[in-house]
Order: sequence, then C-alpha cells, then structure tokens
Amino acid sequence: MVEDLARTQRTLTVVRQEESLGVADDLDFGIELLNRARRGLLAPTLRLYRPRPTVAFGQRDAKLPGFQAASEACRDLGFEPLIRKAGGRAAAYHRGTLVIDHVEPHSDAISGAKARFSFFGELLAGALRRVGVQAAVGEIPGEYCPGEFSVHGLDPDFPTHQLKLVGTAQRVVSGGWLFSSVIVVENSAPIREVLTASYGALGLEWDPATAGAANDLLPQLDVPTVEDAVVAAYAEYAELIDGDFQGLLPVTSTRTPL
Repeated sequence: MVEDLARTQRTLTVVRQEESLGVADDLDFGIELLNRARRGLLAPTLRLYRPRPTVAFGQRDAKLPGFQAASEACRDLGFEPLIRKAGGRAAAYHRGTLVIDHVEPHSDAISGAKARFSFFGELLAGALRRVGVQAAVGEIPGEYCPGEFSVHGLDPDFPTHQLKLVGTAQRVVSGGWLFSSVIVVENSAPIREVLTASYGALGLEWDPATAGAANDLLPQLDVPTVEDAVVAAYAEYAELIDGDFQGLLPVTSTRTPL
C-alpha cells in the first residue's frame, strides 16, 4: 500500500479557505467533502485553512466525568470546545495553526489506513524539514493526543527536548477517506494553557513541555511559509490543480464566511 501512495498519474485539487465558516462548520465541512467523494461527486481534494480557536475533544473525552468542566475551561480561555468524529484525545488549535483536510474517493479505503498514517506523517515531516525544522515522525513521551505517527520537532540547542508539532487523524468510510492534519506553527502558549486546563479537568496525564509550535524552534517561521512548504511536499505526491473554495460551497448554502 505504501507503493500505491508514491507519485503516480494522479491529480489533487488544492483549495485554500481564506475565512472561517464557523468553528463547528469548519470541522463538519471536512466530513461533508468526504461524503461527496464517496458518492463520486468530488475528485481528490486538499483543503487548507487557519481555524478559529478550538479544542477538539475525542469521543472518549466526552464520556469522562470532567468533560463539562473541561469545556467550561476552554470557553474561559477563548477556545470553543467540540467533539470530533475521529478518535484520539483533545487537541487544540487556533489562527496560528494550519489545518489540512485531504479527501479522496477510494474503492478499498480501509485496507490502506495505516499506510496513509505513515506516508503522510513523513510527507508533513518533510515539509517542515524544507523550512529548516528538524522534524521526524513518532510519538514522544507525554504528548497530548498521543499517536504513533505524530510529527515532532527537535530543539537544535537542546536535542533531547522534543515538541509535538503535527497531529493527524483519519476517517475511513466505504468509498473514500479523509486524512486530517493540524500543524502548530505560531503562538504555542495559548495552546499549552488550554490543554493544561482541559487535561487537568479530564484527569488525564501529559507533559505540557511537549506542546509547542514550529516557530518555538525557528522564530522566523509563520503559517504562510509552512503552508507553501506543505503544498510543495504534496506536489511530489500528485499533480496539483488550483481550486476555488467558494466553488465547493453548495449553491443553497446558508454559510457565510466569518
């Protein structure tokens, strides 16, 4: 399956969402695109956007006794709490992060799920290396929303200090898949603060020192620079076609970008 993910005669439409549809609608729109793809109504698509401050809780988080307190703590800190359909634990993001929703129709989406985690984790680590971050794939001890294929960065001055920079999640259905990634690029302090409050309320242990941003390691980095590097990395996966995000919105949609 890894071989199947190498660059072949495939195309990928890249759409850049400039404005938020709203916290919940931004999250749900990825699922909407997946449903279109599985029905043959959408070609392979890469959606890039900068989200509003959000804490996306996992399904297991919502069942814990401290979930209500965790949600209130998020709101107090200016983050909207949501429950995502993908697995994992709570993850936080804001305008200093880049969200990537990669959707493709596929006749046998389930069989390649693990290979996609490995392949696209390395693709994103490679994108960060393009801009000078010492990035690698792999879970680090104590990280939030732990995952085998998280992407972390190394502090060049303190090589033993690793920061989680990218979290990935995947939703697989009959006929298609959605691979979502969040890259924390700027302003890590609010993310550490809200995760500390959330995980504390939930009674979950983690190490706040593992939460960081790419510009904690290279201060000159910003979201547009990392976004360009991600697109360049994806150009090695497929032939890229520029798309119009507004063209993805239903004609009858009542959504108004914020």
